[in-house]
Amino acid sequence: MARVTQEHLDARRRQILDGAARCFARNGFHATSMQDVLKEVGLSAGAVYRYFPGKDDIIAAITEETFGVIRGAFQEAARLTPPPTPDALLARVLGGVLAGRVHGLDPRTFAALVVQLWSETLRDERLAALLDEGYTLMRGAWTELVDAYRAAGILESDAASDHMARAMIATAQGFIVQEALFGDVRPQVLEGGLRGLMAMKTQKIS
Repeated sequence: MARVTQEHLDARRRQILDGAARCFARNGFHATSMQDVLKEVGLSAGAVYRYFPGKDDIIAAITEETFGVIRGAFQEAARLTPPPTPDALLARVLGGVLAGRVHGLDPRTFAALVVQLWSETLRDERLAALLDEGYTLMRGAWTELVDAYRAAGILESDAASDHMARAMIATAQGFIVQEALFGDVRPQVLEGGLRGLMAMKTQKIS
């Protein structure tokens, strides 16, 4: 009997995850059955269950991988020296992630999948734990980025680093939601809008 290589196993797992992601993005998690997934990937039940015991396990794997892609892209960009300002950084990373065909999905479909994953964490403790872990790591990375802005002398605000980190994460989340709902949300628009807001002169309230 021919030996099954790790490369073959990885490719089969990738086939299942990408096919399931297409189904979930198209029809939602609860309206998608395992039969739908089997039909999409063109595999037998035995072949799929070898990798994933059930639909919830596929959803968890997609959640972990999807959040990991987004988190990893931001962490990588945050390590650049000198660090890009938030307008350039957010546009660069989000544009790259959405255009990267994660799970083979177009930008709007991928964004819609992310929004569905976020909503699913509200009812699933397993997914909520994955999201919480990723969010904590991202907050840490962005807090370090804000500290790097200060060290480089390009940030004078005395606002807490964590507060600014959370604001940047919220901006990224909002961009993804807009792409999911409306489509064609170009990174250049985000970059230009943030640059304009960053140039605003602040006034002290007496």
